[in-house]
Amino acid sequence: MAKFEKHIFVCGNQRPPGHPRGCCDPNGRAGLQKLFKQKLAERGLKGKVRANQSGCLDQCEHGPNLVVYPEAVWYGHVTLADVDEIIDSHIIGGKPVERLVLRDSC
Repeated sequence: MAKFEKHIFVCGNQRPPGHPRGCCDPNGRAGLQKLFKQKLAERGLKGKVRANQSGCLDQCEHGPNLVVYPEAVWYGHVTLADVDEIIDSHIIGGKPVERLVLRDSC
């Protein structure tokens, strides 16, 4: 099996409601990760780009968050509405979505 060209790790950490550090997946549904997988497949990227749910990425105050490798671009405050833009601009086009990029905190 060939290596993936890119790998998206979507934080799936859960904490109790009201936790001071927040929570990236409060409903425990892995919604962001599932939507990334669906949208990548729709664009014919299955097998080239992998979207996995990760454990805590230790950027809770910026959650929901994710990181794209091999570039090590960190995104914060990501919503379901951002998935298409991240895929089209960054994953396909090579240009990170600047308004969501976490800087200096990672």
